[in-house]
Amino acid sequence: MNRRQMLAAVAALAALRPAFAQSGFPSRTVRIVVPFAPGGTTDHVSRLIATELAKLWGEGVVVENKPGGGTIIGVDTVAKAPADGYSLVTVTGSFAVNPSLMPKLPYDTAKDLRPVAMLAKSDHVLVVHPSVAAAGLREFVALAKANPGKFAYASFGNGTSAHLAGEALNLQAGLDLVHVPYKGQAPALADVMGGQVQAVFANLPEVLPQIRSGRVKALGLAAKERSAMAPDIPTLAEQGYAGLESSSWSGLLAPAGTPDAVVEKINHDVNAILATAETRKAVEDGGITPQPATPEAFGRFLRAEIDRYAVVIRKVGITKD
Repeated sequence: MNRRQMLAAVAALAALRPAFAQSGFPSRTVRIVVPFAPGGTTDHVSRLIATELAKLWGEGVVVENKPGGGTIIGVDTVAKAPADGYSLVTVTGSFAVNPSLMPKLPYDTAKDLRPVAMLAKSDHVLVVHPSVAAAGLREFVALAKANPGKFAYASFGNGTSAHLAGEALNLQAGLDLVHVPYKGQAPALADVMGGQVQAVFANLPEVLPQIRSGRVKALGLAAKERSAMAPDIPTLAEQGYAGLESSSWSGLLAPAGTPDAVVEKINHDVNAILATAETRKAVEDGGITPQPATPEAFGRFLRAEIDRYAVVIRKVGITKD
């Protein structure tokens, strides 16, 4: 989403204000559960939003880190919390992956939680080591097919969006790229730059400096449209691989049954915060882009992510371990 689209979305959301202005929420401290350890990108964005919401509301907004279980522990805490808006959880791609990856979840993904606000999103770009003799995706596919089993792609870890993007490419292009999981993007990208692994689907803002310096080569953006950050990088769809979309994202959920007026208020205020220049810069400094959306739009995005991941996981037979 470019700046013009973001401002238009925020303007549209502003029209909701009268409907919830008298909701009386919040009147006490709100908690945002982050199902990761402190210090990561999701924690960074959650704390930015919490700080600004506290200023806006005049009430405390605390971040509570509850890592473990592939985010299931933290999500379950909020799924079982009172449906009053005072407990929220920041979810990422793991939330969309877990229904297909985990046979038994302690909560119902579709019924126990409701979308509140999308926070940020970073489209993935497929990059390779400069030694790979391909200027675009078609050449890379041809090269990989001519050398089956000799090319590998890194990911942020087993079951992550970067892993599933690689498997989706294998399926769609008929490749046999070997998956090499890492504990996060930084070590994965480091090994691609070092030539130990040939490719990785990486967050565009974070890898742009390496692309511009020539330490890695961009083959295509895994998004519907080109990015304003790097308009010279074509999408994978432009190169004949429609539907190959992948991103890192985050958003807020609340327990199902949380009143509409409360959800609308949180959504409006989060989007207003994301529209400020200061917050936008702070979010982008974390390697992602603010992504305001209505609860309904975020819900549609979530359902599409869950469905898309389910297809890849089922066809490839991916398991958590």
